[in-house]
Amino acid sequence: MRRDQLEHAIRTACQIIGRQEVIVVGSQAILGTFREDELPDRATMSGEVDILPIADSNEEAKQLANDIEGVAGEFSPFESLHGFRIDGVDLDTSALPEGWRDRLVKVQNANTAGAAGGLQCTGWCLDKEDLCVAKLCAFREKDQNFVSELLRAGLVDPGIIATRLATVPERYQPGAGRAAEWLASWT
Repeated sequence: MRRDQLEHAIRTACQIIGRQEVIVVGSQAILGTFREDELPDRATMSGEVDILPIADSNEEAKQLANDIEGVAGEFSPFESLHGFRIDGVDLDTSALPEGWRDRLVKVQNANTAGAAGGLQCTGWCLDKEDLCVAKLCAFREKDQNFVSELLRAGLVDPGIIATRLATVPERYQPGAGRAAEWLASWT
């Protein structure tokens, strides 16, 4: 995936739900911090953008996420036309460390504006280390590979990741423990 595709996904998700801001929580959030040419190829392989709608409650976020999925999700005309999809997610999708909202990376430019003076959209991407925390708590092979590539390239700090792993909500602590062991053995 490329940065311009991320920007397109942000704009499209905002237009679908009629909001000016969304949060990018999946692996493509890394494109908020780095351009695709600064990243290892394996860090941009994903064909989906995970979008968390900003809402007053998680129930509302779930409904908005369903709206996004219905228009631009898997097997949609959007995916067929653009070669990537937008997955709507809610707050229960990712294990996020304390303070994650304060570290979001802003993506807003001409590519995130709607056509003919329409809605100016903003995508808030997870900070690179917070993204690694979320990926490692999921502890799937593809997530470990993603984080390994960023570590190998020196683009993320393992010490910061380790510190933040300890601050995820309690329900994610078993995954955070496995992730901390993996991170310690990797380094």
